[in-house]
Amino acid sequence: MPGSESTPIRNVIFDMGNVLMTFDGPYFASLFTETPEDAALLDGALFGTTMWSLLDSGTIDRETMRRYALDHLPERLRPNLNECFDHWPEHSEPIAGTNELGIRLKREGYGIYVLSNANTRIMDQLGHAPVTPYLDGCVVSAKERIMKPDPAIFRLLCLRYRLDPAECLFVDDNADNCAGARLAGMHAFHFTGNVEALEAAIRQSR
Repeated sequence: MPGSESTPIRNVIFDMGNVLMTFDGPYFASLFTETPEDAALLDGALFGTTMWSLLDSGTIDRETMRRYALDHLPERLRPNLNECFDHWPEHSEPIAGTNELGIRLKREGYGIYVLSNANTRIMDQLGHAPVTPYLDGCVVSAKERIMKPDPAIFRLLCLRYRLDPAECLFVDDNADNCAGARLAGMHAFHFTGNVEALEAAIRQSR
């Protein structure tokens, strides 16, 4: 971890997808189709395309994403695509352990933030997270036109909320994003589902 070992962590910055809320494109697609083959087609045209990253980066808007996906599906699946595109966030489930940890840390005096590569309608998904009312701030890639792992988005969060990077721990399920946080001077934890290990990493800095 960067910085002095004596610098305590005062702020925990969570990624959203697969840290606070589930994100599983194939599963979402399966909810709006009747066969595995159709689910694969829908997932490939929507969640599994590089255009999804352009949506998260703010380079394209939602309707451009929708038109692209529609153009890459058989006509019979276009109603399924529209339903999926509009309603998949309703099927994103809170990850109990990290939400509970975030709430507990906030009550103990830590700053709690979210930094996510997501589109501008992030609250359709994050709004279901129990930790959301406890957040001190949120930075979203599509709104800033910067994406993780670019260190610039981590620096932007620190500047906006007046945080010392050396006092921040960033939590993400993507190791490359963790590397970007470290380049910005933060501590980082690669989350693979072990909430106890995450909490231990936070506690050991005190």
